[in-house]
Parts: sequence; structure tokens; C-alpha cells
Amino acid sequence: MILVTGSILAREDSFDAVLRSCIEHVERSRKEPGCISHDVHVDCQNPMRLFFFEQWADEAALRTHFAVEGSKAFVKSLKGRIVETSGTKIYRTEEIAR
Repeated sequence: MILVTGSILAREDSFDAVLRSCIEHVERSRKEPGCISHDVHVDCQNPMRLFFFEQWADEAALRTHFAVEGSKAFVKSLKGRIVETSGTKIYRTEEIAR
């Protein structure tokens, strides 16, 4: 499984628009082949920060996700609306049985 994390810090005057874009991106992404989960959360300590957590079946599914026009449009929609991004962090994982 592939895990993806990242966060963005929205400008206060554009938070609502950024949040709407994030939710639309998440809902679209959840329908893509290989998407196990795709979530966005508001940071409890800084409500302008949005945190993404994604699980993908494999690297091919993730690469396809990044190439989808909707994903590219989402990234473009953030331009000028965010203060910073942590960047996307990608991890290859395996579940540990208990």
C-alpha cells in the first residue's frame, strides 16, 4: 500500500474556497481505481491548515491519480489561495498483523 500525506495553509480570505476545492478533490479521488481512502482534515491547532491523508493500492494507481486532469486542476486552483504547503510525502507501507 502507498500512503500519501501533505498539508496546505490557506490564506484566511480564501479558506472557504480552498476547503470547497479540497472536498471536491477528495470526493472525486475516492472514485478512482486503486484509491483505498482519501481524506482532508482541518488542523485543530491551526484552523487555516488542511491536512491530507491518502491510501492507494499501489504506485501505479497513485501515478494515475496525479495524472488525472482533475488532480492537476485542483493543484492549479490553490495558486494564490494558500500561504504554504508541506509538500507531498509518499510512503510505501505494509500492514503489521497483531
